[in-house]
Amino acid sequence: MAKRNDTPVFSQHQKVVAAHDLPGIPAGTPGKILLINGLSWVRYRVLFDGGDKRAIERGMLSAGDLTTPEAWAAAQQQARAEVREAEREAARAAASARGAVASAAPSPVPDSGGSAA
Repeated sequence: MAKRNDTPVFSQHQKVVAAHDLPGIPAGTPGKILLINGLSWVRYRVLFDGGDKRAIERGMLSAGDLTTPEAWAAAQQQARAEVREAEREAARAAASARGAVASAAPSPVPDSGGSAA
C-alpha cells in the first residue's frame, strides 16, 4: 500500500515562492498560501504577485512547486557562487594555457656579441 503524504509542509497564509516555472508564473515569483486541502495528497492554492497591480491565483500545487523565500534566496546565492567559481576556474585554465604556450615557445638565441668573420 502506498505511503500517505498528508502532512502539510506549508501553513495557511504563509509567504512562499514558486520553486520553478509554472504556467504563467516564473520561478521566484512571491505568493501567499490561500488554501490547503487534500487527504492523501496535500495541495495548495496560492495567490502569486503578478506585477502591475494584478495577482495570479493557482491551485493544485504540491509542496515541490513551492519553497520559502529564505530557501529561495539561499538557492539563488548558491547558484551565483557556483557561476563565480566556474568563471574563476575558466580564467585560471586560460591563464594556465597561456603560460604553457609561452613556456613551450622557443626562446630566442642570445647574440654572443662577436662576429664570426
